[in-house]
Amino acid sequence: MRAASSALLALAVLAALPAQASMRFCGLPPDRSVAQEERLLLLTAAVKAELQREGAPVALVSRSGLNLGRFGLRYTHAGWSLREGADLPWAVRQLYFDCDEQFPRLFDQGLTGFVRGVDDPELAFISVVWLPQGPAQALAAAAADKARALSLQSGRYSANAYAFSTRSQNCNQWALELLAHAVAAPSAQPPRLAAQAWLREAGYEPSVVNVGAWWGLSALSPWLHNDEHPLLQPDQPRYSVSTPESLEAFIHQRWPEAQRMELCVGPHGVQVARGWAALNARCEPQS
Repeated sequence: MRAASSALLALAVLAALPAQASMRFCGLPPDRSVAQEERLLLLTAAVKAELQREGAPVALVSRSGLNLGRFGLRYTHAGWSLREGADLPWAVRQLYFDCDEQFPRLFDQGLTGFVRGVDDPELAFISVVWLPQGPAQALAAAAADKARALSLQSGRYSANAYAFSTRSQNCNQWALELLAHAVAAPSAQPPRLAAQAWLREAGYEPSVVNVGAWWGLSALSPWLHNDEHPLLQPDQPRYSVSTPESLEAFIHQRWPEAQRMELCVGPHGVQVARGWAALNARCEPQS
């Protein structure tokens, strides 16, 4: 029984590897205290205030999910927060896995719901990145156009999707390919092929995640696939995947003038830091 419990725990962690915790859409939401909900509302208010202050039409927002520090990851899920074009101002347009239909879907989620998707309400992190004006306007137009946004969606969701596969896709890969589609020159290729070709040429480098023996658990999950990973060797199993960190690194490399802010809530309340350096892991006030 203990071995089975350990396997399930490992699977839950791995299932969320570079994407949002898909289990969140398949199971009951976690029980949270009033104090925890209030803490997340404070974080949401701080994020929204910064979005409104910046006034840009779109921002990349990422949230912390399950504790994946063992893989070197703080953030697991990213989407595009739109000032206009969704049902609510600053709603996050994102990809998720529809558990009932076993199919990926695009989903607009209010900022409050997006922030509430963090796994640990006692220590939650949100990252926000703003593009320069030109690419931001192009991206906002592409993201608000549902037909264009849907043209970048794959028919197979895989939390550990290989970053340059057109067979599978995770939520972060969709967000990245939409960005590429928005700023690249028009192409006669299918949208995903064209987006990935532009990303390769632009020097995008996906995250390389060393997963050790955990990779074998993929056979137990409908969200994990090992049939497309060139780095997945038995002696050194690695996934080459799109994560919020790799998206942010690419944006910073491609547009050095892009702006970033990180926010967190913890024992000391909400902390805010501008710039590309990470907040400390305990969400303590900056010295």
